[in-house]
Amino acid sequence: MWPLSDHAEQVVVTTSSPTRQPFFIRLLSPHDHEAWLPLWQGYLTFYGARLDDAVSQVTWNRFHDPDEPMYAMGAFADEALLGIVHCVKHRATWTDGWYIYLEDLFTVPQARGQGIGRALIEHVYGMADEMGASRVYWHTHETNKAGRVLYDKVGHNAGFLQYRRPGS
Repeated sequence: MWPLSDHAEQVVVTTSSPTRQPFFIRLLSPHDHEAWLPLWQGYLTFYGARLDDAVSQVTWNRFHDPDEPMYAMGAFADEALLGIVHCVKHRATWTDGWYIYLEDLFTVPQARGQGIGRALIEHVYGMADEMGASRVYWHTHETNKAGRVLYDKVGHNAGFLQYRRPGS
């Protein structure tokens, strides 16, 4: 299980712009399913992906299973969920510690440009630091130009291409 301090469980992010509302980031709880599902579907739609509802339910359940190394956090303004991030803690052959794979990141369209995506990534960075992970990494599609503008600010492109088994 990921060691979480009080800091990692909820972080309030205030903004200096009067047009941006403050938000906070916390782990999603089982009670957040109804708020999470439209963002999850928005993320899948963005990438042109379709999943069986049963797969989405298994994914949700894994986030809340203490034996699963998968985590879901959300950015909230008041009670509204504005963004989500999912990550997976795993072993690697290039370290004696952990890596964190930031698997999914999505912000609702009306909240984009308010720093939510950056804050979610930085929240994962903080959690990774707490548990001693030596790397946080993620993939994006080469056509995700808006995302890549952010990613170039908060990370570096390591130059790797992803290959998959045909049909998978």
